[in-house]
Amino acid sequence: MWLLQARAIKSAPSPAFRFSTFPHPLHRLLRRAIRPSRCSSSAASKTSPSLQPNPTATMVYTQGGTPYVTPHILHKHYAQAYDAEPSNLIGRDLEYFSQAGFDMERIQIKRNAPVAQLYEDAIRNEGAVISASGALINFSGKKTGRSPKDKRIVYEETSKDEIWWGSVNIKMDEHTFEINRERAIDFLNTRDNVYVFDGYAGWDPKYRIKVRVICARAYHALFMHNMLIRPSDEELANFGEPDFIIYNAGQFPANRFTKGMSSATSVEINFKRMEMVILGTEYAGEMKKGVFSVMHYLQPVKFGQLSLHSSANVGMEKGDVTLFFGLSGTGKTTLSADPRRQLIGDDEHVWSDTGVFNIEGGCYAKCINLSAEKEPEIYNAVRFGSILENVVYNPITRVPDYDDIGITENTRCAYPIEYIPNAKIPCVVDRQPSNIIMLTCDAFGVLPPVSKLTPEQASYHFLAGYTSKTPGTEDGVLEPIPTFSTCYSAPFIVLHPGRYAEMLAERMAKHNVDCWLINTGWTAGKYGTGKRCPLKYTRRIVDAVHSGELAKAEFETFGTFGLQIPIALEGVPRELLNPRSAWPDKEAFEREVRKLAGMFKKAFALYEEDVDEKVSLGCIFE
Repeated sequence: MWLLQARAIKSAPSPAFRFSTFPHPLHRLLRRAIRPSRCSSSAASKTSPSLQPNPTATMVYTQGGTPYVTPHILHKHYAQAYDAEPSNLIGRDLEYFSQAGFDMERIQIKRNAPVAQLYEDAIRNEGAVISASGALINFSGKKTGRSPKDKRIVYEETSKDEIWWGSVNIKMDEHTFEINRERAIDFLNTRDNVYVFDGYAGWDPKYRIKVRVICARAYHALFMHNMLIRPSDEELANFGEPDFIIYNAGQFPANRFTKGMSSATSVEINFKRMEMVILGTEYAGEMKKGVFSVMHYLQPVKFGQLSLHSSANVGMEKGDVTLFFGLSGTGKTTLSADPRRQLIGDDEHVWSDTGVFNIEGGCYAKCINLSAEKEPEIYNAVRFGSILENVVYNPITRVPDYDDIGITENTRCAYPIEYIPNAKIPCVVDRQPSNIIMLTCDAFGVLPPVSKLTPEQASYHFLAGYTSKTPGTEDGVLEPIPTFSTCYSAPFIVLHPGRYAEMLAERMAKHNVDCWLINTGWTAGKYGTGKRCPLKYTRRIVDAVHSGELAKAEFETFGTFGLQIPIALEGVPRELLNPRSAWPDKEAFEREVRKLAGMFKKAFALYEEDVDEKVSLGCIFE
């Protein structure tokens, strides 16, 4: 047995150097035989001497002669020979790319490339590395989050009367879109490799759409491979023309002097052409939310179905379905992960005439402070095929450091939903929801841990979409900031919020769905003086919702907001159920209640004219 030993490197990399100084794949090291190990990265050569590998370090073999090496590794161009084969695009697909302006004689198109090949390309061309658990670690460059101020919707005759125009959906003229689209394709024509991924959005075949992603980074192709629904070989062979196309040229900036551009970043959607163009940002989440924006438009307008920014699960025993609405930091992902229930999806769904289905084929989970103890399902999903995005790692062991926010607090992992052990595959349930849970994290500490909402109150809170951004949720947040994100999806909203709220109310009434407002925030005082509601009590409340126990409880009215709260619930302290009882300083409690009520009134004024008067009176402020 051949034993390869490496002498210790005398000068270890500096702790501040977080990325690999040894980018070579193993087969390259083997080809070098006994030659000294050197870093060929031009970037590494510019670093300080302390970051350079020791030139005296050598690879020594304990037995004489050249070690046995798999023959194909000796062939320098073995893998590249396959990559250079003609594209598998034929007929109409080939014609499409030619007509779209792609230089088919120059570029190499890789359609639905295997995961292993995308790994190789990302490592070879993009500086990606493989984590200790097998996930691909890659980086999105300057942009580590979405750019909502650079999002545009094309103002054109087929959709202009449907769109809710304003600060969320900023108008762009058709000519500017054509300029940016041409700019994106021109950039893609300069790349040696162009990646195409064809997949589906929506697990229900009646309402799904075919999505084509065209990009220049293997990282982006693998990301959408995980996030879209992956077609079978037969489905791919008969894919046909896509319903929606994304041109991702995020490495190339927009021209700031083009009409309507506010920066070098542009994320724009044209509903007439059913196309999206990305310039000036390599953050992969833009593609995911672009697909959701399109579904947020198509499902109500074309199909008459309700698209939702929510998680969903289904009981294993009763088959009862629950929808969870909630913004960042409210516990949506944590509470929808239940060992006694199957996960339908963690972020985007459609409530259809026949049931509930997931829009996506994967999950895009936050990684900050991730641990096997707190979130074992997500932790164990970080393996081969997953992408760790902007996560710091140990350069020697390749073990991710989920507590390090040196790059960004918005560290993420994208993985196929099959990586979650109790996921329901296919992610569709032909049964109407029994419960809706609206989650809020109230840092003022005045909302009850759980309230039962009337249909009007449900519409009110759905439109308000209240929570508090707390320190750690976003960079620069040092104290709680009240946030009202309508329909729990303001950055992705396309139609007027009242339209989604009306559809929600109709479905709730038709199917007799119970709605609950659950506060996972502070109790017995506001942020800084009170404490976060213990997770064990919140889980007990959610369990009581699913079992039907809470629906049978006795309720009392919580003043100011007119909410119905349970008088008692086994396993939850009685003083916790009524926040007024939990506060030692009653005067301070009343001040904070009035303060939050005023914020609700101000936020809801935006929608009052466009919704039913009963909804406007959904909260009775005393």
